[in-house]
Amino acid sequence: MVKIIPGVSLKDEDFKGGAITLTAFKPRLEYKWDAGIAIGQYLRGLKNGVLMGRRCKHCSRVLIPPRMFCEWCFKPTSDWVPLSDTGTINTFSVCYITWNMVRLKEPQIPAVIEIDGASKGIGILHLVRGIDPYKVRIGMRVKAVWKPPQERQGAITDIQYFKPI
Repeated sequence: MVKIIPGVSLKDEDFKGGAITLTAFKPRLEYKWDAGIAIGQYLRGLKNGVLMGRRCKHCSRVLIPPRMFCEWCFKPTSDWVPLSDTGTINTFSVCYITWNMVRLKEPQIPAVIEIDGASKGIGILHLVRGIDPYKVRIGMRVKAVWKPPQERQGAITDIQYFKPI
């Protein structure tokens, strides 16, 4: 049996009279983020205009974004695999509203793109441009449009978008 102990209500006079004091505490928090081995190499590849994946020696899957462990067989991945910057649209959406609820005059087309050389069903989410939004289709072949090398930072945005090929 659980015994419930009633709480004590606070009153305005407790605060005004000094029985209860409140202080503002603003902690100084500094964060650092480490991409880790797999994503770190992936980001370096993006800066150099190369998509990198990891191969699982046990089940032979090629994963992008790369992971150090295969989520299917729970074995460590073993090899780095440079991949093509072409692929196939697996799924997509035509969006007239951004993720932060801003209306768009021209729609964005986010798509999951299965990258050539990676295992079937594995892809990355990115934007598709250079086509009428209502002509995009599942199975459409696309190619990455990269930023100029001097503008790349080692981020997924080093690929500006994917365009139909």
